[in-house]
Amino acid sequence: MSMKTEPLRVTRTPHRLRPDPQRVIAKPFRHGEAIVANGESRVRSILDRILAIPEEQIPATLGEVLRHFAPRHRDFEKVLENHFDRVSHDIESDEPLSRERRLLIGAYCSHEYSIEAAALCNPSIVPAPDQSGLSAGELRFVMSLRAIGEGHISSIEFRSGVVRQNGEIVFDPLSPFVSMASRAPNPSYNKEIFASKLAELHFDNVVSQWVLDRLPQSFNLGQLMGAIVSSRDQKIPTEMRRETIDVIHWLATSNYDVEFASDSQACERVIYPDSPNESQGIEDARFVRFVEADGSVCYYATYTAYDGHDILPQLIQTPDFLHFSIRTLNGIGARNKGMALFPRRIGGRFAMLSRYDGEAIFLMTSDNVRFWHDAETLRLPRRRWEMIQIGNCGSPIETEAGWLVLTHGVGPMRCYAIGAMLLDLEDPRQVIGELSEPLLAAAPDEREGYVPNVVYTCGGLVHDGRLILPYGFSDTGTRVATVPVAELISRLLDRSS
Repeated sequence: MSMKTEPLRVTRTPHRLRPDPQRVIAKPFRHGEAIVANGESRVRSILDRILAIPEEQIPATLGEVLRHFAPRHRDFEKVLENHFDRVSHDIESDEPLSRERRLLIGAYCSHEYSIEAAALCNPSIVPAPDQSGLSAGELRFVMSLRAIGEGHISSIEFRSGVVRQNGEIVFDPLSPFVSMASRAPNPSYNKEIFASKLAELHFDNVVSQWVLDRLPQSFNLGQLMGAIVSSRDQKIPTEMRRETIDVIHWLATSNYDVEFASDSQACERVIYPDSPNESQGIEDARFVRFVEADGSVCYYATYTAYDGHDILPQLIQTPDFLHFSIRTLNGIGARNKGMALFPRRIGGRFAMLSRYDGEAIFLMTSDNVRFWHDAETLRLPRRRWEMIQIGNCGSPIETEAGWLVLTHGVGPMRCYAIGAMLLDLEDPRQVIGELSEPLLAAAPDEREGYVPNVVYTCGGLVHDGRLILPYGFSDTGTRVATVPVAELISRLLDRSS
């Protein structure tokens, strides 16, 4: 007579992070380039009307704006100045403008955006760069979250906190402010990588070759634009030139650097979509603390960029969660959603999990973190709760027994559940254990939301014998569960279960 296996001890903590529409950023308000009746572009027509406001009326109008909005944003006047700078080239006047008028123009070219009006979900969690000032046995963490706002546009938000020695999870107080990052004005590029991506996009032609031949091995955006201008003098079909230049510009703006103020709190930082390929959202960032053989540490994250039609996996790199480099990934393996980097090299090579075909888990290795080619099938969907598709739920976690991989499976009625499997430490192509039943499925009070019947995580961590597992529920909010690692490993290796 077979004995029924006891369920794993999965403990949900009291935390519930829910979307808060009061968390708003002040972002540029794009008026468009439509031509109005007088033959001007709409933005210039608007600017002309603002310039016509008598100077004596400016202080009162600006004062009203500042009273209503300055308390809601850190350094609000600086934000308005930056937004004025974005449109200043459209002002057709040689007269110097007062600071008050410049700020008012900035206000007319700004709007508030509630970044988490719809949802706050799909978290990943990593040890924070700074572990100073803690008591013995404590761990400071940084958690990334997918914030979904108006128009279903996703951003990356952050939270921070501490795991106490007894396993208690304490989040840091939430700041009333949230701010977009500042974009570096003149990013640099590697010509070999740039050319490789153009070839992958099937734009390795006479136009791109002309542009690249006039650039050094390492070039910046200004040099690139200069080479693009020089290509106008060549006898090249107009349509070919236009299409190629559009792709070159798209590629350049898809690789950029951003930074936050050094005195900002983690919860005040939001990475908002800032390039054409992610214009409709930055989805499901999987952060991992990556350690090189020499002990040096950096943080990577893979995420999905969405432009309303196509998805593109991208890579984030940061040393400190203040400065972020966003780069495109290259190679035929860099496709579909759900790429997740291992936290160290294996056999001297980077390793990555992916969902290459959209429904199974694949393993890839590479000598370069930005180039991914061959993908090897690791695990096909086969259990009742993952028949539609299976994928990773974040970067593998190293344990003495093997690589702990959290998975997601999609089953009947498009219900998402979280599972787990164990890979060999030296040869992660070998699956040495897996759960026959989900580790976590939606509880009755987690089923309703923006997307019902979903639990999903983009990464957990192990600390002091516990798996700390933050997860999104129904694409609405975020909760945290803990699991004893020894029990989980034992169950993973128990063939009878």
